[in-house]
Parts: sequence; structure tokens; C-alpha cells
Amino acid sequence: MPSQREYVLPSTIRLSGDGIVLREWAETDLSALVELYDDPEIDRWTPVPSPFDTTAAREYLARAHEGREEGRKKAQLVITTDGEQPRGEVLLFPSELDARDVELAYGVGSRHRRQGLSSRAVRLLVDYARRQRGVRRVLLRIDPGNSPSMAVARATGFRLTDDEPITLEVKGRQMRLLTWCHQNGGAESLSL
Repeated sequence: MPSQREYVLPSTIRLSGDGIVLREWAETDLSALVELYDDPEIDRWTPVPSPFDTTAAREYLARAHEGREEGRKKAQLVITTDGEQPRGEVLLFPSELDARDVELAYGVGSRHRRQGLSSRAVRLLVDYARRQRGVRRVLLRIDPGNSPSMAVARATGFRLTDDEPITLEVKGRQMRLLTWCHQNGGAESLSL
């Protein structure tokens, strides 16, 4: 296994379980990607451009493919129930604050919400990060106003930590992100 400083994911990842398949983005997913990300809630909680049109989708896919070809550090996986039709996305990437940790992020298209897709995808990717990558902590960074994401965090075994909030400027507005840590045998610095 590579050292934490050499954190590199395999060029292709495909995971399945609990009625979902996580796979790489393909060029044929362009229109589905636009449908998923051209959404007010995606705009509100993520850094993807809005409106999210075909041009933005092409650039997004190009960056994902470039990263994969260069020995990537971030996985951007399509959430599907059949291995084909995109319903959302889940991301895995090393934490900028501590190389021993990884972070997850996720989003599901408006037509596919309230089906447990985010929770199932997060569980599958947490298991992958723990078993295959040997990470110390699996983290989520969530704005306290994003109650659907906080519900996913709770449902998938994450607990709010007492880590200092992270403040980011995203699309000209301040976001204050709280850190959630997956509970797997005693994470450090948890709030009660």
C-alpha cells in the first residue's frame, strides 16, 4: 500500500452492493450529468457551476478523466441502481488538513432523492476507504443548513466532531462546514 503522502487511487473503480453500483463517469453520461447537476439544491451546496449546462458538463467530465489518467487522488463515481443510468455522484478524496484522512461528498439528482441512494453509496465508499485504502478517518464536511446531508451522515454512522469549522467562499458566499467522522472503533475528538 502506498504511503499516505503518495495517496493514489486505482485508475478504475467499480463497486456494488446494497442495490447500487458505483462506476466511473463515461462520455455517454453527458446529458444525465446536466440533468443531475443543473438543480437549485446542487447549486446551493456544491461548488459546481450554475447553470450547469452541456459545456459545464463536458468540462466536469474532462477534469474527472484527466485526474484518472494522471494517477488520481480523487474518485468521482456515478451512483446507479443498474450500472447504467446515473442518479447521483459520490466523491472520495484525501483531506487537505491531514493526509491520513479521506473525505466524501455526494449529490443525488432531484428525481432520485428520498430513495436511500446517498446513504447506500456513502456506506459502500466508506467500506472501500477503510478496507482497501486503510485510512485513519473518513470525513464529511457539511454546512449546518444542509439538513438532508446531515440526515445521511447520521444514517450512515457519522458523528459530529469538535473539529474547528471550515469556512470557504463558494460562488461568492461563505459556507461554514462542520466535520463529521465515521464511527469505526473510536474516532478521535467527538462531540457528545
